[in-house]
Amino acid sequence: MRPSPHVLDLFAVPEDLEPLPGGQGHSVRAGDLVLSPDRDPVTQDWLSPLLARFAVRLDTDPARHPRDLRVAVPVPARDGSWVVEGWAASRYEPGTVACRDLDVTIAAGHVLHARLASLVRERPARLGERSDRYALAERAAFGEVPVPPAGPALAGEVAELVGRALDAVDGQAVLGPDQLVHADLAGNVLLDADGAPVVIDVAPAWRPVLWADAVCVLDSVVWQGTSRAVLEEWAYGPARAAMLRAVVFRVLSDDPADAEAYAQVLGQIAVSA
Repeated sequence: MRPSPHVLDLFAVPEDLEPLPGGQGHSVRAGDLVLSPDRDPVTQDWLSPLLARFAVRLDTDPARHPRDLRVAVPVPARDGSWVVEGWAASRYEPGTVACRDLDVTIAAGHVLHARLASLVRERPARLGERSDRYALAERAAFGEVPVPPAGPALAGEVAELVGRALDAVDGQAVLGPDQLVHADLAGNVLLDADGAPVVIDVAPAWRPVLWADAVCVLDSVVWQGTSRAVLEEWAYGPARAAMLRAVVFRVLSDDPADAEAYAQVLGQIAVSA
């Protein structure tokens, strides 16, 4: 996957591209920008300018400590577009490394979400226009749309797993207020040379912070080798309900889903039902 000459021209970057690790492995460095594919223009048209202003505010805060939170700055194309042929750009952050510490990632998420809660007080209207598989999986996890029936669209073992998870959810559990959250934190927090967390690739959702935390923990266990012992804290009360909904979200959005890995998580947190 490579951006076309037209994309490179509009973002005013050279054709010498450097593949970057992490994520889906499709982002590339081009000059002083990171180009990432498969971005939805409807989402980025409202999210990117919001994040750009927010990132600059964080970087220029007179009271800023060198290890305070940062956000990668989205950069528009020369014609003002935030997405060109599915590609979006953000400022390259030299000297950063991927954060593999779950506690640090969760802490960065809490700071991010606290700041976003004060910055965005109402659900962005265009957030509801998303129809990608992640948005549909999120709505199904919260019971807002039906789960696809088992068949060509959903393997039998996956459908059974989703059914078990939803049946185990305590519908009376209060997860907290909905707000703008990053629904894909694990793997999307870097550490700069000063040790400051740098949040990248914000995947927006209007959901409780507890659910975003659960998705982060789940992804860390399933994809990053974090010990399943961390799930012990997610086996009771509202945290358990959040994790069950996170499992449904990931099982339905992964393509393909590792049903065995999620079944192990479900078995560990469902024992307290």
